[in-house]
Amino acid sequence: MLFRFNSLRTKLALSYILAVGLVGILCSIIGIVTINQGIINQAQNRVSADLNSASEIYDQIANQVLNVCRFTATRFFLKKAILEKRNRDVLEELTRVLKTEKLDFLSVIDGEGIVFARGMNHNKFNDTVLNPLIEYVIKTKKPAFSTEILPAEVLYKENPVLKQKAEIKIIPTVRAKYQRTGIETSGLTIMGAAPVLDDNENLLGVVYAGKLINNNFDIVDRIKNTVFMNEQYKGKDIGTSTIFMKDLRVSTNVKNVDGTRAIGTLISKEVYEAVLEKGQTWMARAFVVKDWYITAYKPIKNFLGETIGVLYVGILEKKYTDMRNQIVLFFMGLTIIAMLAVTGFSYLLSGTITKSLGEIARAAREIGKGNFPEKINITTQDEIADLAKAFQYMIDSIKKRDEELKRYAQQTIAEAERLAIIGQLAAGVAHEINNPLTGILLYCDLMLKNFPDDSPYKKNLIRINNEAQRCKTIVKGLLDFAREKKPEIKRASINELIESTLNLLKTQAIFLNITTKLELENNLPQINIDPGQIQQVLINIIMNAVEAMKGYGVLKIKTEFSEDKNFAIISISDTGPGIKPEHIKKIFEPFFTTKEASHGVGLGLSISKRIIEDHNGTIEVHSELGKGATFKIKLPI
Repeated sequence: MLFRFNSLRTKLALSYILAVGLVGILCSIIGIVTINQGIINQAQNRVSADLNSASEIYDQIANQVLNVCRFTATRFFLKKAILEKRNRDVLEELTRVLKTEKLDFLSVIDGEGIVFARGMNHNKFNDTVLNPLIEYVIKTKKPAFSTEILPAEVLYKENPVLKQKAEIKIIPTVRAKYQRTGIETSGLTIMGAAPVLDDNENLLGVVYAGKLINNNFDIVDRIKNTVFMNEQYKGKDIGTSTIFMKDLRVSTNVKNVDGTRAIGTLISKEVYEAVLEKGQTWMARAFVVKDWYITAYKPIKNFLGETIGVLYVGILEKKYTDMRNQIVLFFMGLTIIAMLAVTGFSYLLSGTITKSLGEIARAAREIGKGNFPEKINITTQDEIADLAKAFQYMIDSIKKRDEELKRYAQQTIAEAERLAIIGQLAAGVAHEINNPLTGILLYCDLMLKNFPDDSPYKKNLIRINNEAQRCKTIVKGLLDFAREKKPEIKRASINELIESTLNLLKTQAIFLNITTKLELENNLPQINIDPGQIQQVLINIIMNAVEAMKGYGVLKIKTEFSEDKNFAIISISDTGPGIKPEHIKKIFEPFFTTKEASHGVGLGLSISKRIIEDHNGTIEVHSELGKGATFKIKLPI
């Protein structure tokens, strides 16, 4: 079989491919989204755990500072030296401890906060040092630690070197909330303090120490070495860590493009608002200096609980994006391979289907030529075979129906001829009746003029005149309906046409117990119609309604505008038993009827539908069992 794009075989093959492709693509998308979400969750869980580990390392260093203070405060000779005011002995001990523990300053104050000795600035003493941390230790006699921001002059008093070490040049940073320039001189410092107590637990003084974080990379590098174990991906560190003093990066192992540490840059607006302003932990994807990272930020608070800095850890995102891209390529390749395999298989499978369908198509062409094949040869045992059997049954039914329709058509033509003859006779009788009616009306008028108003006969003569006049109207309507004429479109009043049709019909016996209600729109304009054809439609529908009510009920006829004022709507309703739902779909089909054979052949509504459609209108029916039926006719204005 040659390949044709519009052949059923090709379409079936393409449908299989499309189905498999859509399923494959959908599965790939679901898989990619699921795995991508899993990778993201894994990275976020890892960075959250890394942030906790970094926080523990930070607290360990703070505890180390505190432990130095505690051990120093418990030395016996220190207590004795404070009591005896031997400043020189204290200085020697503080200097030794500083060298051993690698702190930036270590000092002692008395119980009033007056400096007794400074380990890194021997000439500065007798000044007062009080802050919330030291005040707490003095008050409670308990050791404590915190992170504090110390001004340049405080740092200078404790250790002259710290003033210069703390200075950081502020670099304007994209996406920072507050852009600024200049030199930051204050220093973010981890501080610890412990009380010096005598044998009776009386406070002799306080030992306090500090470790400056500005430009000190010990903490961030320890976090990188411990948490991320110096792991690298394609020559780049997997993990990085940073400590911010408020929004300023003061210690980091994040590198600039030139390989230097990115000291002095500012934190982004989103992190500033979440961490520094709201005191929340913030985790998200972020661009850090030159690469994308999955990051986590945690607030650093001072002794009073105020957020004064941020601890950050970040994992290089590229490792995870490369992993995701590899999975995407795998799923896409798998989908393409599946589609190629299904292409060949589906084309072979569709050939067996189209062969059987070709046999059915051949039989259909024979039917179109008027030939009825005796049997369709299908060798398969599947749904196509069932279709062939149903098609064969349809052929037999059509053949039988064709013969029945021929007989029925002959009967219908004979009946139509008989009705035409009866119509002609009725028209002739009506014409003959019209002459004596004219005479009756003439003589009745003469008699009415001859009798005075108080004559007892005048009332009866008026009744005779009215009844004769009604007979004349009926005869005129009958003549107008029976008269053959070519369709003639002209402007006519729908309301007047309805009234004249009712005058023609309501004298029949079946109308005796029918209540007629008219709701006619007075402002309805004349429209272009063939009055005779529209009257034929009205007669068909009205008679159907009256026959459905079996002579008892309410016939309601209503005219109105459509919502857009472009159509005139005629509604004809009855209170009969209604139409069954399965009959509503067939009611306008030719030869469909629910009446007995002697009451019609099922052509009235189909003819009515054709007439309305010829007028560019529509006709529809609404019905509910037990609640009658309503026919709606829409004609363009």
